[in-house]
Amino acid sequence: MTDRLAELSAAGVALWLDDISRQRLVSGNLDELRRDKHVVGVTSNPTIFAKALAGADAYAAQVADLARRGVSLDEATRMITTYDVRWACDVLRPEYDASDGVDGRVSLEVDPRLAHETDKTVAEAAALWWLVDRPNLFIKIPATPEGVPAITATLAQGISVNVTLIFGLERYAEVIDAFFAGLEQAKANGHDLSTLASVASFFVSRVDTEVDKRLDAIGGPEADKLRATAAIANARLAYQLYEQKFGSDRWKALAAAGAKPQRPLWASTSTKDPNLRDTLYVEELVAPGVVNTAPEKTIFAYADHGETRGDTITGNYADAQQVMESLTALGVDFDDVTAVLEREGVEKFEKSWQELLDSVSDQLGQAK
Repeated sequence: MTDRLAELSAAGVALWLDDISRQRLVSGNLDELRRDKHVVGVTSNPTIFAKALAGADAYAAQVADLARRGVSLDEATRMITTYDVRWACDVLRPEYDASDGVDGRVSLEVDPRLAHETDKTVAEAAALWWLVDRPNLFIKIPATPEGVPAITATLAQGISVNVTLIFGLERYAEVIDAFFAGLEQAKANGHDLSTLASVASFFVSRVDTEVDKRLDAIGGPEADKLRATAAIANARLAYQLYEQKFGSDRWKALAAAGAKPQRPLWASTSTKDPNLRDTLYVEELVAPGVVNTAPEKTIFAYADHGETRGDTITGNYADAQQVMESLTALGVDFDDVTAVLEREGVEKFEKSWQELLDSVSDQLGQAK
């Protein structure tokens, strides 16, 4: 039988699971995915935690202990989420060791209510890093205007970072520059650059959802032809930018000091349109040194019928640029698309965080 996920890994794609829950950890499912499905990392976000905690018995014992101690709601939420992430870090530790610290990473997001507050984001990142206390942790920081300097400041402290909610090339360029600056400051602060890592989470399917909505409003055969093309084109051009930036003298100096590149991570890679192939955003974004973080459903779909055709990115830059130019010619303002998606991304995570707080509050109340 063909091991389609092994083929994907061999083509240079690190497959990460976009999910975490206490039940997944207790049952051994995460370790099973690591052993059998080539999963070498985990990402989490407020939405994932809110779903995990809703009605889950696996958290009852810890919630009861927290209730007895009378901790605050924010502190209880922090203790619950860091417990899961610490456990997941231990499960993925073999991948971290085998890859010299490149994979085996587990991501934990800073409270999204801090997305527009640089100093508080940096302080919370440091607190979470200390609480989890595992070298294979990633602290997730959103790529808002206020988040970009927080990326630099966090890396400068020797803390590995997953930059999230990246939608456009201009912001992605700022993120890479923030990564370079963070490593330069970390080196000046005496940190070992070989132990620092980062990924830049470039969102995919949400781009098509927003762009296709605008194309449907425009209407006509040209608009129809461009449906479900923007996200892949945008991501491919992001990889082109990655190649350019990480071919620079500035990066070469950091690499000579032991630094590892900030890998592009394709996030939101499950298809939202039922008319699309369910493995589309995996198959069309294969290139050396990328991460694809997918929900379990997409991972199993790829294991069943995914097609690995080698590098599907680097030979398609001209076509990707043509797609973006065609969208502009039709009247799709892509700068506005990315601005809307960034704002909505933060708002969605803030809403999910509130749902998580409400769930923790309810469970604490029931445990008293």
